[in-house]
Amino acid sequence: MTDLVLARHGETRWHAENRYAGRSDVELAPGGHRQAAALARWAAGAGLDAVISSPLQRAVHTATPAAEAAGLPLRTDPRLVEVDFGAGDGHTREEMTALFPEALDAFLAKPASSPLPGGETGPDAVERVLPVITEALAAHPDGRVLVVAHQTLLRLLLCHLLGIPLDHYRAVLPRLEGAARTVVRPAAHGPAALVALNVPC
Repeated sequence: MTDLVLARHGETRWHAENRYAGRSDVELAPGGHRQAAALARWAAGAGLDAVISSPLQRAVHTATPAAEAAGLPLRTDPRLVEVDFGAGDGHTREEMTALFPEALDAFLAKPASSPLPGGETGPDAVERVLPVITEALAAHPDGRVLVVAHQTLLRLLLCHLLGIPLDHYRAVLPRLEGAARTVVRPAAHGPAALVALNVPC
């Protein structure tokens, strides 16, 4: 079976402010570049067969050193962009409480099925990202593929692959650390095997 190594991009300048970064193209902070360098050191000896990234710069700048270290081309795929947080993009939770408190409460209670105003649902996000995974598995049977993307999208994908209700993603997977590795081994039938979770480089 193919091992999928899922990595969140490195720290951005919005992390310290706890701002929701969805489709906004936020650059890595200095700490994020250090995390990307650590991921590259791991990738150099990881036996990777492919590296695929979201096209947003925080993901590309995390994935590029890893692809170079592994001697592989980096492929970007727009289906790996972060979940669209709609009106919440760029805001802190405190700001959203002032702007749309009821919608925020609904999102926090059921984040996959009650998106922020104008945002994307969890099932819609999973539907767009799953073909990327299916294609990677078909192209690299019994291989190892690194996918660099975004926290919410990856948590939703993990819940889907592991058979966990999507609305539980915030409770079951409260945080994916920057450039940390989570490894899943999808099965032909039934839930995937979780091999490793949130392993720092």
